[in-house]
Amino acid sequence: MVRELFTSNDATGLAKLVRQREVSALDLVDEAIRRIEALNPRLNAVVHRLYDYAREVATRPLPDGPLAGVPILLKDLSVEWKGFPVTNGSRYFKNYVASTDWEISARMRNAGLIPVGKTNVPENGWCAATEPVLFGSTVNPWNAGVVAGGSSGGSAVAVASGMVPLADASDGGGSIRIPAANNGIVGLKPSRGRVTFGPGVVDYWYGAVAFLCVSRSVRDTASYLDVVAGAHPGDPYALPKPQASYLSAVGQRPKRLRIGVAHSEPDGEPLNFDVKAAVEKASDLCRQLGHEVIEHDFRYDVEVFKSTFGRITAVLSSSFFQGCAERFGRVTPDDVEPATWGIIELGKTVSGVQHATDIEIMRKMSRDLVESLRPYDVFLAPVQPVPPRPAGWYDMSEPDIQVYNERLMRDIVFTAPFNITGQPAITLPLHRNANDIPVGIQFVAPVGDEATLLNLSAQIEEAQPWKDIRPPAFYAV
Repeated sequence: MVRELFTSNDATGLAKLVRQREVSALDLVDEAIRRIEALNPRLNAVVHRLYDYAREVATRPLPDGPLAGVPILLKDLSVEWKGFPVTNGSRYFKNYVASTDWEISARMRNAGLIPVGKTNVPENGWCAATEPVLFGSTVNPWNAGVVAGGSSGGSAVAVASGMVPLADASDGGGSIRIPAANNGIVGLKPSRGRVTFGPGVVDYWYGAVAFLCVSRSVRDTASYLDVVAGAHPGDPYALPKPQASYLSAVGQRPKRLRIGVAHSEPDGEPLNFDVKAAVEKASDLCRQLGHEVIEHDFRYDVEVFKSTFGRITAVLSSSFFQGCAERFGRVTPDDVEPATWGIIELGKTVSGVQHATDIEIMRKMSRDLVESLRPYDVFLAPVQPVPPRPAGWYDMSEPDIQVYNERLMRDIVFTAPFNITGQPAITLPLHRNANDIPVGIQFVAPVGDEATLLNLSAQIEEAQPWKDIRPPAFYAV
């Protein structure tokens, strides 16, 4: 019975069953462990097992919350949960264990979510695939020949294959939305300042990085946002929490929205055939639901963006590793993958004057993008300019960082702009191509308006349910 309930319910449904005492939290933890052990040898989504911890927590009294008792997987990047490893997918950090909690970890724990393990990531998160040397490649459950996405690839594969209904994720250039799109699940990147990094971290890529989750339902994403949202005193981009819960937005019928739609790539090139089909399918559905849908000429200087964003993030990554060297010892080319070393070295070459200039260029570009989208309540765009790339496409053994970055940056032209604007963006699983591979779309709203995205997304989910559309691995165990 537990097996059937686990696969037929989302996290919200499972938590309700726990509250009603139809199943126990320990039942759910044991079923998640069973599924991980059955599926992970093929998919390689989970790299650290926390089974003893999870079982012990599952026997304790639970708080009263919408997700209490639900097993979750944590992404093995950045976020610290005291006593758990944080390898960042890197040989350099392979022995690091967190000695403190981030606030987001405390909020998860206080909500009654139960970590059963940690998921695979590309080294330092700098990839749109999850293929680190340290732990090996994570496999897309829809098609092993294409990338699972990154950097939250392990989390997305774990959710898509049914190991857990919900997993921790983060996004600095598309790292929630790309793997969510590639695996046919829900991924929301919240607004800049919506979820704190505190207390140990104040800022992360000038607010371009956001933390949340990947899930199988809109209401799970809304409930999780309710759990973790909120600023820490002194946060530089703090947003006030709304009076109404995000979960309540899911239950409301949206007003008639004005939705702008990208009809070409940002450089004016036509959309890829499969990507265009995904966008048109989503546009048609929005029209059927009564919304006003308008073609929008989504343009910006892609080459300036790629070079500027590349330099800014390289400087910040180089600074991060310099701080790590002071704590853990010198970083050498033997400690990290060639692309990571190239990023570190690139960051060292950028002067303070150039960095300040780059920040101003990026902020001006951000302001122009926001201004261009002001006529709309929501903007609809692809997640990537192409369907999921072949496995191995983003090769972090490439020593020339310009070569590597060109390949990577080419594929984040629809996602990274909304990291720099700070706008919330959600990807929904609405389309698969002729090869049955998910092809993602995303909806973007003004800063602070996650409620409208969740409201619209719930309406779309009701109109075109994806609850029973699963990769073969989901039913294999």
